[in-house]
Amino acid sequence: MVPPQTNRWSVSSWKWLACGVALTFAAWPAFAANSLPADAIVLGKTDLDRGYADMYNLQFAQAHAEFTAWMQTNPNDPMGPVSDAAAYLFAEFARLNVLDVDLFDDDNHFESRGKRATDPAVKAAFQRDLEQADRLATLALTHAPQDANALFARTLVNGLHADYAQMIEGRDFAGLHYTRLASKDAERLLTIAPHMDDAYLAVGLENYILGLKPAPVRWLLALTGAETNAALGKRDMELTASQGHYLAPFARLLLAVAALRDKKNDRARQILASLAEEFPNNPLYARQLAKIR
Repeated sequence: MVPPQTNRWSVSSWKWLACGVALTFAAWPAFAANSLPADAIVLGKTDLDRGYADMYNLQFAQAHAEFTAWMQTNPNDPMGPVSDAAAYLFAEFARLNVLDVDLFDDDNHFESRGKRATDPAVKAAFQRDLEQADRLATLALTHAPQDANALFARTLVNGLHADYAQMIEGRDFAGLHYTRLASKDAERLLTIAPHMDDAYLAVGLENYILGLKPAPVRWLLALTGAETNAALGKRDMELTASQGHYLAPFARLLLAVAALRDKKNDRARQILASLAEEFPNNPLYARQLAKIR
């Protein structure tokens, strides 16, 4: 259990975990699913891939249709419902305009953000998808404790829970709880499949954001089992950015925000320009790039 801290501590720590998702949908695709054959991990080759491509382009109705098709042909794969849940969450982010880099590179802006007006129908569908994904992942892990696909999916389940709690409901400590669960599954996954570079991001995020805290806070967090090595965290983020597959854009986006906070605007511009070129149908990168220009 995380020791009680002030609300300011929880928010300033937690915002790093949500910023990439809130800034762009190309930045938080699902973890790679081992159920795909090696030659299918290319966008456009499966319903799941096409769903993410649609989501990157903010075409949520099409994304839901592709994810539904995947679930129909792969009913036991938890990646189907967790991906559909991601589309619901990201559509809510778009509707609520939770997409501004200024919100995340300034602590005061973030802390004054307030609770968002939720859509009950969307929340219900989002929760239903996550429950189904968690049920399928847990069942798979019961029969095969080293099922990497199920661990990927469950990591994303908790990550999405965390993002909804933090960015829409304003529940910072609940978000931190889910983030720790996601990090634990990622750590477990990396002991099984260390070559899955996307998974390093979940561990790296925890290390980096908590490693920025003052020494007494880091000491208290370490007692809870939290990872607090900022240098190691940044290394893991860079590893995913350079060698990851589905999560590489997310890691690059986080490194851009880190550069902004470190006043390295040239580095941030370079990263955002690359992302804007890679995803030309998503205006969010270009919009953030224009702000720092």
